Amino acid sequence: MTQDPSHANRDTEGLNWARIAGLSSAIAVHVAALLLLLVPATTPKVQKDDEQVTAVTIIKPPPPPPPPPPPPPDPPKLLLAPPKQVIVQQTPQPPPPEAPPIENNDPSPVDPPAPPPSPPAPPAAAPAPSPNIINGQASVCSKSPVSYPPTALREEAQGTTVVQVTWTADGTITNASVRRSAGNRDLDRAAVSQVRRWRVCPGAPGTAVVNVDFRLN
Repeated sequence: MTQDPSHANRDTEGLNWARIAGLSSAIAVHVAALLLLLVPATTPKVQKDDEQVTAVTIIKPPPPPPPPPPPPPDPPKLLLAPPKQVIVQQTPQPPPPEAPPIENNDPSPVDPPAPPPSPPAPPAAAPAPSPNIINGQASVCSKSPVSYPPTALREEAQGTTVVQVTWTADGTITNASVRRSAGNRDLDRAAVSQVRRWRVCPGAPGTAVVNVDFRLN
């Protein structure tokens, strides 16, 4: 059996290597083109991820605190006037006048006989020391100056308070009361309160009046 020459020629034509190489090249070009089309689709995503990672948020610093308010000015100083000098005068009262002696003008008819001499009397005891005189009766051994009441000083009140004082033999003052007012209640209270603190020289009990003068220079 012999092979047909025409059939052999067709087989040779079917294995054309040039055609196969051309087809392969065409396929490779299409594959490369497809890859090139796919690469840009994934690249922006990577860049977007990079941008998200490297993003920097700038936070503005807080504003500086306001300056502290200036300190309040010092209050004005009050200039106080110097206290006025108080002069307390104590006016002694003169002692009561002595009663004149009683004279007997009736004439005696006959002088009686002289009585016999009496025996000598025993020596008299030494007299008790008489109290020192203040306002006609006794003196103060210990006293403090009378202070001017602040209210009366602001009102410039003046006057004389007559205080009646009672004391014991040891000089303790047991009572002091207003006998005549100075016309101001604060002056009267100050006079009585201060006189109660005095001490009369020991001697004999008694009662006297004290004039307490309140005067402003």
